[in-house]
Amino acid sequence: MHKVPDIRPATRDDLPALHPVIERAYRGDTARAGWTHEADLLSDQRTDLDTLRGLIDDPASRLLIARDGDTVLGCVNVQDRGEGIAYLGLLCVDPELQAGGIGKHLVAAAEAEARESFGATAMEMTVIDQRTELIAYYERRGYAASGERRDFPVPVTPPLFMTVLVKPLG
Repeated sequence: MHKVPDIRPATRDDLPALHPVIERAYRGDTARAGWTHEADLLSDQRTDLDTLRGLIDDPASRLLIARDGDTVLGCVNVQDRGEGIAYLGLLCVDPELQAGGIGKHLVAAAEAEARESFGATAMEMTVIDQRTELIAYYERRGYAASGERRDFPVPVTPPLFMTVLVKPLG
């Protein structure tokens, strides 16, 4: 993608169009069209509309949506964790549009939102530790492994673990 996508806070009205993009990006055969999926590791639903509504309604959270006109391109969530730390999560781009720079713009927008809305001086994220290509993607964008490893947020068999990445926001 050559032009910068329109990125803004999502509204409840955006969610019916956004939710299927999230599911396509993370799960199932459609996710395999992109390179950032979890389809080979997880098969359950990634999220639901109630969870997304909660992200929009939470004052310590910003769900940003990227659009090109009426087309939803992807999203990212930023959460205030306090003490100058923000958390980046739910970054996704429609699998058919990945590798076009949309993710880079979403990450930059998330970092700006963390600084402006939450006064964050550092951004933290977690990545499934088996996703070495995704960890490398974030490392190229200034994130570094903190040395901390966390349990996957829901029980799965075999168990999965999350690598914690951190970037100073300066």
